[in-house]
Amino acid sequence: MVLVIVVAVLALLAGLAANRFLRPRLLSEDDDTGMAVKDLVGPLLTLTVLLLAFVLVTANGSYGKAEVAARSEARAVDQLVETAEYAPAAQRARIQADAVCYARAVRAQEWPAMADGNGSPAPSVWSTDLRRVFREVEGKPVFGMLVSADSKRSEEREERLTQATASIPTAIFWFLLATLVITVMALATCIPRRKNRGQLITLTVITTLLTTTLCIIRDVDRPFGGIIDVKPTAITEVERQADRDFLSHHTAADFPCDQQGNRTAT
Repeated sequence: MVLVIVVAVLALLAGLAANRFLRPRLLSEDDDTGMAVKDLVGPLLTLTVLLLAFVLVTANGSYGKAEVAARSEARAVDQLVETAEYAPAAQRARIQADAVCYARAVRAQEWPAMADGNGSPAPSVWSTDLRRVFREVEGKPVFGMLVSADSKRSEEREERLTQATASIPTAIFWFLLATLVITVMALATCIPRRKNRGQLITLTVITTLLTTTLCIIRDVDRPFGGIIDVKPTAITEVERQADRDFLSHHTAADFPCDQQGNRTAT
């Protein structure tokens, strides 16, 4: 970083020196002529647009990964519930009940927490309980399938939590905001003072587009919060199906948790 700053400063100083000493020898124009402010605004606007486009692609990629991780985790939980059908009756009931409680904890507690980039310890209670049940079937053919499905669930949950944090550093966001302000002020400075209705409309449109792009970047960079967010649709559907399968052989009182995924007193 220091090298970049030093090189940029040296380039600026060299350019100013060339303007002072070499320009009279290379050009026959008066010292008062040259590029106007409006001639410099074009490259500035281009730079701003390119920066916003690049960061928007980065933020959108993080949003896509969060959405994929959420769906993959739900599929892993569903696979865990289906694999439990091959376990002995006692373990099957506990695995399916824990899977429902895990899905409830993710939906009701961890999802709201991810809006601020945080996780929740509630789902971990049930993933730990699942591993206790797995030990009871160790050595049986179903053991390997259960461990594989649970490992996939754990990986996708970790990926989901990773994507819940902002992928665009705060410093870059403020830099983009400063660039937007400088660009708009430079454009406004260059428009005519009178008979400028067309220019004012164009400036307003450009400002609106740049601002909207930056707002979209800010919103998409928080996949589980804001307006454009990833909903817990997949995990909710898996919870509903697992709940239905469990209740086909048991009662609601047999669940070891409430609707929010909190352990109930036994």
